[in-house]
Amino acid sequence: MPRALWSGSLSFGLVNVPVQLVSAVRDLDLHFHQLHEKDRVPIEMQRWCSEEDKEVPYEAVTRSYETGNGEQVIVTDEDLEAVEPRKTRTIDIERFVEVEDIDPIYFDHPYWLVPAGDDEGAARAYRLLLGVMEKSDRAALGRFVMRAKEHLAIVRARDGALTLTTMRFHDEVRATKDVASASGKSTKPSKKELDAAVDLIEALGADWDPGKHDDEYRKRLQKVVNKKRKGQKIEQPEERGEPDAVPDLMAALEQSLKDARKKAKA
Repeated sequence: MPRALWSGSLSFGLVNVPVQLVSAVRDLDLHFHQLHEKDRVPIEMQRWCSEEDKEVPYEAVTRSYETGNGEQVIVTDEDLEAVEPRKTRTIDIERFVEVEDIDPIYFDHPYWLVPAGDDEGAARAYRLLLGVMEKSDRAALGRFVMRAKEHLAIVRARDGALTLTTMRFHDEVRATKDVASASGKSTKPSKKELDAAVDLIEALGADWDPGKHDDEYRKRLQKVVNKKRKGQKIEQPEERGEPDAVPDLMAALEQSLKDARKKAKA
């Protein structure tokens, strides 16, 4: 079982459910060490003063915040401690919401919420909350503190257990007006193009199956490592040119639709 990252209780009304938080995902990326190419020894990172040209011990390091006009504001450990959220061991549920009402862009990191300890009463309270959430098909929205940071979180029932997903606050999500988008009458597609695009989407439609989507880059990288370990040569793939600009959108849609239908039949 993965290591518990946080333990406390989930509170709604006068009900407290002892729980532990474990990550619902695992890091499968290949991680590399940095070595000096000449003698293959690890590279050490040092804190260096650019003014005095010497190493700075950790206890002599402070931090600053740069304002919009370039001014440096020194912020000490004591300053940060003064605004840290009150450390509690409780996930305080504020309200229950419909999951469909939440835009996925607000989801951050997923965790499993599991019963804490072997206490029968704690397990019964956990099963009660799980059963209620499964029956009501709602999610619990609340807050908790982990690693000196307050998190907004959503708690849901999934596969006979509770999950907790930390959430982004509303002002962390960029508004569409802040990003470039196509607009204007000249960029609007014709009805024929729209209908062809809808047909293409229907042809490419399928049920969601996470098992069909692997990390192909990680697989290729693992093969490189295995070959290097065996002393084999790594063949460089042929460079692919940049895709051509679409000269005829309608022709491209029609050809894509033919290819998709042919693939579906195969």
